Amino acid sequence: MVTTSVWQDTRTFFPLFLDLLSARKVESACVVGASDGKFVLPLARRGIRVLAVERDPLALNGGQIALPGQMGSTMPGLRQRLAVEGLSSFVEIVESNLLDMQAPAQLFDAVWTSCSWHYSVNHSRPLADFIATMAALCRPHRGLLGAEYMMPVEPRHLSIEHYPEQGEVRRLFRDWRIDWEAYTVPFLEAPHVEQFTEHIHRMGLIIATRP
Repeated sequence: MVTTSVWQDTRTFFPLFLDLLSARKVESACVVGASDGKFVLPLARRGIRVLAVERDPLALNGGQIALPGQMGSTMPGLRQRLAVEGLSSFVEIVESNLLDMQAPAQLFDAVWTSCSWHYSVNHSRPLADFIATMAALCRPHRGLLGAEYMMPVEPRHLSIEHYPEQGEVRRLFRDWRIDWEAYTVPFLEAPHVEQFTEHIHRMGLIIATRP
C-alpha cells in the first residue's frame, strides 16, 4: 500500500534530485525537515537508508490537522506511513532541530531539505550555520546536497537572510561543485496544510557535490 503525504501536491524540485541520485551509487541519505515523509518515503522505497530529522511531534506521530476545505482531518504521521508500507527498518528518526541534534556516527551519500530554513524557529541562528551543518553531513568527495528554499515575495522577507535572493546561497558553497542552480518566478500556490488560501511563492534550488 502506498500512502500519501499531506504535502503531496505542493510544488518541489525533488524529482530532479531523485533523478541525479539514480546516476549515483547512493546507499544512505539524510532528510532535514522530514515532516510526514513526502521526501523520506521515496528514498526508502528505493532501498536507501534514511536519517529523518524532524522536530514536530505531529508530523512524526500523526493526529488532528486542519486542511483546506475540510472541518478536520487526521494525518497519519511519518512513523505510521513507514509502518504501513513496511519501510520502518530503512529509516532512523531523530526528533530534533538540525542545529541542536547530536552529530550522527556516519556521513551520507545524499542530504536533502525542502523549505526548512525560512521557518522563524531557525532565524535565531545565521543561515550559514544551517547550511554548514547540513554540508557537514555529506560524505566527502561524493556527497550530494540538495536544498530548495523560499525566496522573498513580501517586503518583510527582504530583511531576513533566511529568504535569500538569487545567487546568495551559492557563496556559502565555496569549493563545492554546483550541479544545479535554479530559481522560479513568483507563482500562485494552491491552498494546502497551514495555508488555507491561494498564495504567492518564489523558490530557489541548489544541488552541489561536496569536495
